[in-house]
Amino acid sequence: MSKQIVIIGDSAAGVSAVDAIRKKDKESKIVVLSDENFPSYCRCVISDFLAGKVTEDKLIYRSNEFFKENNVELKLSTKAIKVDPKKNRVVAEDISDNKAEDKKARSAKLQFDYDALLLATGASPKFPDLKGIQKKGVFGFRTIQDTKDILQFVTMADTACVLGGGLIGLKAAYGLKKRGLDVKVIIRSPNVLSQVTDKTSAELIQKRLSENGIEILTGRDVSEILGNGDIKAVKLDNNKVIACQIVIAAKGVRPNTEIISETEIKVNEGICVDEYMKTNIPNIYAAGDVAETFDVTLNKPSVNALWPHAVDQGKISGANISGDSIKYDGSLGMNSVEFFDLPLVSMGIYKESQNHETLSKIYNNDYKKVVIEGNRLVGAVLVGNINHSGVFLKLIRDKIDISQIKDRLLNENFGFADIRDLIKEEERIYVK
Repeated sequence: MSKQIVIIGDSAAGVSAVDAIRKKDKESKIVVLSDENFPSYCRCVISDFLAGKVTEDKLIYRSNEFFKENNVELKLSTKAIKVDPKKNRVVAEDISDNKAEDKKARSAKLQFDYDALLLATGASPKFPDLKGIQKKGVFGFRTIQDTKDILQFVTMADTACVLGGGLIGLKAAYGLKKRGLDVKVIIRSPNVLSQVTDKTSAELIQKRLSENGIEILTGRDVSEILGNGDIKAVKLDNNKVIACQIVIAAKGVRPNTEIISETEIKVNEGICVDEYMKTNIPNIYAAGDVAETFDVTLNKPSVNALWPHAVDQGKISGANISGDSIKYDGSLGMNSVEFFDLPLVSMGIYKESQNHETLSKIYNNDYKKVVIEGNRLVGAVLVGNINHSGVFLKLIRDKIDISQIKDRLLNENFGFADIRDLIKEEERIYVK
């Protein structure tokens, strides 16, 4: 029977849901709402756009033609502001540029009724609560528009300060350095990537960044952004003043859950879902960076905001909206990044604890670490030589007994041949 399906968000999870729905259901009406003015694009590549490595058109993940071909009503510049589960309705507003200053037009709300709803609302940058944060020249770094806004300032700037040393902050710093700016990264913790990887690998990345002209200021925080209108400098918590014209706020992201704040939909770190990607309201699903799913290494729910997870969760949500009962097999924390030809991959649990055994080894600029629980691999960190990282991921996800190969895990050339006999024959082709 034909249904009306509303999807809030047109990134990885939303687009994958459309694909899955249309494979089974050609008739139901699908409406996709996006608060951006761009068709679906690959968010994880915007740092390359900032760095000048790729042009804007290369970011596009699914063009408007994709939605037309799949008979999907795509509503760009349409911000969902409220979900009413009792009425099965989404309330939204038009935020397109030509109406941005038209208060009367903005007050006229749009309504979209649904039989099934997918919340793929993603996440937004956290802006620190400090004096001057609203000044012209302060940016988040999450969207194409953020990047275009930053690039407009780059030609008028010579120094940028990045607040935060996580993945977003370092990607922004790298891109700005590639554009010729003097870049300083200011972080409260003693090393970069403290929420992503272990200390040794972080130090290797930090060393490479410093060698390439990015200054890392650790153990410090910004207390104020200075300037009359435009930014002139930032003031640190030790009263030191650093001149700059651009500030990037990169203190992490938060799942976009505001639109369900007045509903009974359960929210913890993100929107709580079951193994079918359903919320506690049967016809409402959640997927992607906003969803809290079961983490297979932590053995508890967690938000693992990664593009591949969003794709998988979107596919399962879409299939189940169309009548299937497919279970999501869980997520795990995993990050992959490269700065100045030095790649890093971290996955699963990367910090030591009393419950885990850790093995590690450094080979020149290469580094490898594994975290073991009993006879099972639960985490790994690779720097430099990241070949066969998929092998480590396979061992973690499938909870394979590693007792026979434990003494080989740190070998420089450890790879598929070492685990061949431990996995099913039909799966071998997919492991690299």
